[in-house]
Amino acid sequence: MENLHIIWEFIVEWYWIPLALINATAFITILVENGKPEKTIAWLMVIVFLPFIGVVLYYFFGQKFQKEKYFKKLDYRYKQKLEERWIDLEPFITNEIKLTDRYDSHLNDAFEYLVNTRNSIPTSNNNALLLINGEEKFKHLLTDLKNAQHHIHLEYYIFDEDVIGSEILDLLVEKAQQNVEVRLIIDDFGSSKLAKRQKYYEEKGLQFEIFLPVRFSSLANSNYRNHRKIIVIDGTIGYVGGINISDKYINPNNFNLYWRDTSIRFEGDSVKMLQAQFWLHWQSISANTFTLTQNYLPPFKKSITKKMPVTFAFSSPGNTPPHVMESMILSISAAQKSIQLCTPYFIPTDSFKTALLIAVSKGVDVSLMISAKGDSAVVQAASLSFLKPFVQRGMKVFLYEKGFIHAKTICIDGLLSYIGTTNLDSRSFLINFELSAVILDENIAQQLTEQFKEDVLSSKLFTTETWQNEKWYYKAFASICRLLAPLL
Repeated sequence: MENLHIIWEFIVEWYWIPLALINATAFITILVENGKPEKTIAWLMVIVFLPFIGVVLYYFFGQKFQKEKYFKKLDYRYKQKLEERWIDLEPFITNEIKLTDRYDSHLNDAFEYLVNTRNSIPTSNNNALLLINGEEKFKHLLTDLKNAQHHIHLEYYIFDEDVIGSEILDLLVEKAQQNVEVRLIIDDFGSSKLAKRQKYYEEKGLQFEIFLPVRFSSLANSNYRNHRKIIVIDGTIGYVGGINISDKYINPNNFNLYWRDTSIRFEGDSVKMLQAQFWLHWQSISANTFTLTQNYLPPFKKSITKKMPVTFAFSSPGNTPPHVMESMILSISAAQKSIQLCTPYFIPTDSFKTALLIAVSKGVDVSLMISAKGDSAVVQAASLSFLKPFVQRGMKVFLYEKGFIHAKTICIDGLLSYIGTTNLDSRSFLINFELSAVILDENIAQQLTEQFKEDVLSSKLFTTETWQNEKWYYKAFASICRLLAPLL
């Protein structure tokens, strides 16, 4: 017992030495990585204010591990595959870019950027249907799934096995038994319960893969999540947007929360880009690979009379540069009249923040809508802390009070629209797998504008006085959360 007492006294007196060594090692590791200064400072603060715990958090979630190198290889493979067909498609691509130029030349920069960076091919042979909220999306989706003839591909962040989830899964099993190829990719973090049922649904005929499984041995890589929501049916119908597969996205629901969200359904050549991205992820995680034959990628068609230029911005941890963010910045910089942004989380990078402030200062009518009450106290406080300088510069900020606004949309000059999975925050821009559809069409943009106006009626205006009237301790909390913004 005496020996134990001596050991305990030694630990109490000298515990700070190993702790200091651990912290020093973490400090040196963070500095040597030469990451973004704001992220570096944020992690250093976490370690300073949360001794030992901060180090554990950093090594699990902050360090650049081998997965990031893998993502870079994945991104390179996608560009390589695209490059293989690029020469053959160059006349087609050139013609499609010309169509965006004729449609409205000041807003086609994003299309040219995504072509030049080999991120995505523009197409104009498209039709699209804007879907407001889950009740609209699932009505059309169930019909399309029932009519599938060759294949159904789904890639989702959240896929709950609740009422709507079970209905869709039962339908997928039914289609698989009819010899329709059904492939499903889910994110292990967002769909953890369904992931445990993988074997069950595989026995029912589904080809089922889990993206980046979260295990104790792989916790260090669990910070990278697949936040995309993609559906491709028979290579001709595609869905993207913010709506996951869960009952809470349908109004009314049992969660006593009105859920405002936006998705879009495509028919036409643009679906090929969604197919290519799904294929790339499938090839990277599944042993049951498939070849992109004409059943999956029908030949490009000549543009129809009614042209709708569409492209996609895809981003991932391996992307250099971050295509979604940079394409948005390009479009914001080109705006001449108006910009309307909807996002559940507003934690902009410095470059995105600067683009918005410049747009406001040059006379563009810029409006932002976020929820009055978020689903994360830390993220909500951080979001609110960013708003004051925008309001002071002249941007209108609306806090949506009817429920939770989960839509991720941008509408520029009543012509160009972004609809996808990308939140306006550092995580979506730089860490997650994300995508946004880029649509140059007056009708879609007008529908987004009208919906924005309708949502304003259920919102309150955020002013400098709104922030000044907040309790001092909440503002202090928000300031701390803001410092952690690069990590959120």
